[in-house]
Amino acid sequence: MRSFLPDLLNVSELTAIASFSWIGSGDKYEADRAATNSMRTLLNQIPMDGRVVIGEGEMDQAPMLYIGEKVGTGEGPKIDLAVDPIDGTTSTVHGQNDAITAIAAAASGSLLNAPDMYMEKIATGRQAAGRIDINAPLEENLYAVAEAKGKKINEITVIIQGRERHQEAIHTIRKLGGKVYVFKEGDVIPAISTCIDSLNIDLFLGIGGAPEGVLAAVGIKCLGGEMQARLLPRTEEEFTRCQRMGLPDPHQPLTHDQLINTDDCIFVATGITNNILLKGIRLGQKSYTTHSLAINGRDRKLRYVKSVHVMGV
Repeated sequence: MRSFLPDLLNVSELTAIASFSWIGSGDKYEADRAATNSMRTLLNQIPMDGRVVIGEGEMDQAPMLYIGEKVGTGEGPKIDLAVDPIDGTTSTVHGQNDAITAIAAAASGSLLNAPDMYMEKIATGRQAAGRIDINAPLEENLYAVAEAKGKKINEITVIIQGRERHQEAIHTIRKLGGKVYVFKEGDVIPAISTCIDSLNIDLFLGIGGAPEGVLAAVGIKCLGGEMQARLLPRTEEEFTRCQRMGLPDPHQPLTHDQLINTDDCIFVATGITNNILLKGIRLGQKSYTTHSLAINGRDRKLRYVKSVHVMGV
């Protein structure tokens, strides 16, 4: 997979740039459309037999790279892709932080194939990998992570999205003495942040989109952390669709290896607007400057990439 890293990084960068003019526009549909069209066009230029196994768009009827869509030239290795042209569309069109473009890839059969629906998630970095349990009470997970990292509960920081559905968890964490980092939009980077020692974030949890869950799972796998998840079908139709896609009991917890079953995987993301790991796009007189991260599971290195894209080139 290492050989595909430059191509997918280029796709991520140029897709983010395609979103730039929609920052602050208020138009979610057109922002999604511009990013999706850019990503599809660029992916189709890569010499691979690619397939989107989980993507965006179904829950909100947005433009999308649909599940099962073939991408690439059709020649070369068979590759599974998880994609999100804009993770944080609302942030983008309101000119707020936390919007990125993200792509994850692995050999065919390696990524979870699931519908675009809600997913419960929990993740931690390398030091506490093997100690979390999505079935366990939140309190038990907090103490397990604290013990694994040699910390007291009041030294633990949990990152969680600011949504009404998470208020009880936020209250529990703070009641126990833990600290909570609340973010607004886009949970891919927050989940991966648990694997970045310098950020001092110990645990990620919450309910968000399944595509973002698989994207984050790949980034976390590349960095030696752990993620567990559970799909949350809300209707009989969603439940049945999970079963048709090879998940006989959609309510069963998903281990990290069920989300991504190989270390030979890659993850790339480019900041559209600022977030805790990446700077947003900067517009010069005749150029765009992008800030991205690229992770390869085989060497477990996170590379930050600053690129200057000269207009008209």
